[in-house]
Amino acid sequence: MNIIKRILHDDRGDLDDLPGWTILSIFAIALISMGILFGRAGVVENTVQAAAYAAARDASLSRGADAVPHAISAAQVALGDNVTCTDLDVTVGGNGLSTGLGEAGTVSATVTCVVSYSDLVFPGLQLPGSFTVTKTAHSPVDPYRER
Repeated sequence: MNIIKRILHDDRGDLDDLPGWTILSIFAIALISMGILFGRAGVVENTVQAAAYAAARDASLSRGADAVPHAISAAQVALGDNVTCTDLDVTVGGNGLSTGLGEAGTVSATVTCVVSYSDLVFPGLQLPGSFTVTKTAHSPVDPYRER
């Protein structure tokens, strides 16, 4: 009977360890959140680079004036549901669209995407701020295609 009374009235281990575990769990959650943030930022960088490649390739296959709308649509398709840009800008340049028949040229596409931090870590968590990802890609134009 004394053993049962001693176990029921024993106060060892009640709240002594709680502050340590609380602080440790807060740091663990912060560390995991930072890992998710940097991982998602890497995915955003790679996806915007793929969108730049797609835009440059589609612009190099286009004929003159319709290169920019084709590049924008190619970039939007490449971004898809992976990245939500609050501001998307696609710029097409290079000398490939104005070269003569038999002359080699390249087309460059620059995709600039502004991504909100609230889309990166946890959906629904409103974090302030955003960051800008700018990627450029080049694509050769067939020198013997019709202009």
